[in-house]
Amino acid sequence: MDLNHEDDQLIAVLPIHYSNALDGDIHLHQFPLLTRPLQVPPSAAASGKRIRARLKPGVRRLEIHVPVDTRPEVWNTERSKELGFARDADDREKNQQTVAKGKQREGEESRLSEIRMRSEQIPQTSAYVLGVVRDGRLHLHPISETHQLRPTLTYMDVLTRKTKRSKQGAGSDDDSDDGPPPDPDEPQQAPAPKKEKKATGEAKEVQVAVRKAVDDRGIPTGGGITSVRREMLLALRSEEDEQWDDYTFYGGEVGPSLLSLLLALTKLA
Repeated sequence: MDLNHEDDQLIAVLPIHYSNALDGDIHLHQFPLLTRPLQVPPSAAASGKRIRARLKPGVRRLEIHVPVDTRPEVWNTERSKELGFARDADDREKNQQTVAKGKQREGEESRLSEIRMRSEQIPQTSAYVLGVVRDGRLHLHPISETHQLRPTLTYMDVLTRKTKRSKQGAGSDDDSDDGPPPDPDEPQQAPAPKKEKKATGEAKEVQVAVRKAVDDRGIPTGGGITSVRREMLLALRSEEDEQWDDYTFYGGEVGPSLLSLLLALTKLA
């Protein structure tokens, strides 16, 4: 590579202001959206819906709730009722109910009205910073954590279980349980001889120890579970028990107050 290329002209020299006053408070969030921004679909925005966010600070889990596009050409209303029922059941199983569900009218059918994207923290392979250019200066702040957000589809497991139960119930008639009728040309099998009862001996005293299968948190304590699996179950249970904290979501545009804070901190550094 030719570093002295004539087209590579020096445009400006910017002084750099670096501050770690917000160290630990700036995170990088990655969304699987390719080239389009994370924003409310026009059909949802017209009805006043907004993107919501919630956080479990103890386990560092973030969720972004994006309203779905309800245009008839891209959305199936009947299917949304099935998925909404499955999501409600999944939320009840995992104690993950949202505040918005409390506003649902009595007797109203549940519908899948939003896409939830859940974060997963990934290790940083390098040092990342947030840069803001303002008034001829470059202000830098370190990024402490990186999170990837992906859509959650755990409610599909509930829908799958419901479908299996429906199929099993449909095939539980009396005729279907007995199997095919016997072949008249096939010789009948002789009945199995009855086993003679053995004489019972004298009763013996036996001591039996009973151990508790699960602890107070519902985690199995038997010897068949490994310590690694036990820690995983304990982490999942702790995450389910922690309550969500609701946050206000801001899009790609940074508010003036936040921008002023970033600039002020770098000037003081």
